[in-house]
Amino acid sequence: MTDRAEELRANLEQVQERIQKACQAAGRDRDEVTLVAITKTFPVSDVRALADLGVTDVGENREQELKVKAPDCPDLSWHFVGQLQSKKSRSVVKYASVVHSVDRPSLVEALSKAAVAEEKSLRCLIQVSLATYGSADAATGAGRGGAEPSGVLELAAAIAAADGLEVGGVMAVAPLGSDPEEAFAGLRDVASRLRSEHPGADWISAGMTGDLEAAIKQGATHVRLGRALLGTRSPLG
Repeated sequence: MTDRAEELRANLEQVQERIQKACQAAGRDRDEVTLVAITKTFPVSDVRALADLGVTDVGENREQELKVKAPDCPDLSWHFVGQLQSKKSRSVVKYASVVHSVDRPSLVEALSKAAVAEEKSLRCLIQVSLATYGSADAATGAGRGGAEPSGVLELAAAIAAADGLEVGGVMAVAPLGSDPEEAFAGLRDVASRLRSEHPGADWISAGMTGDLEAAIKQGATHVRLGRALLGTRSPLG
């Protein structure tokens, strides 16, 4: 095993331990939470190494990286987790099975056209803005994007009516400078309202390296981890 592979193995063990302990503290089974490895700016060799260690779900923030890495690792489940321009929908849909960042009707339309063209079904998570639940974020103006909670059901209806798409659940990033548990509790409420109309929309994508415990406590089914697994990111070229 190379030094890098050994580093990734050690990091993965620590991450799995954190997830396990968080699940225990929340009274949840470990298999209720899926780890999505976010490999932004890291080489495909790291993706392969993580796959060799048992990681099955990988996420990318940028279409440019997804279309380079995914063909080399087709056996993995690829997630797109970044802000998405409608014009890049076809490329993303070609490689990803899930888009976590659906936040507007125009993107729903673009993803639907792409899914039909690719003859596939795409799971869509609605990105929810949690600024309402984090006063510090609102005060600084450092929003993290997403649809307003009040607009989630309308957006879900558009996804459900679109060819090639399915309503998969919700995704959010905790507001900067605020209590992540409070924010994720708000997301949990939004997710509950969504499931009342779309019972199959049972994913809650929440929690990153700094706040995965709070997310799991509040019902996250998918945690998106980059730094804890791969280390500090390189500057984007």
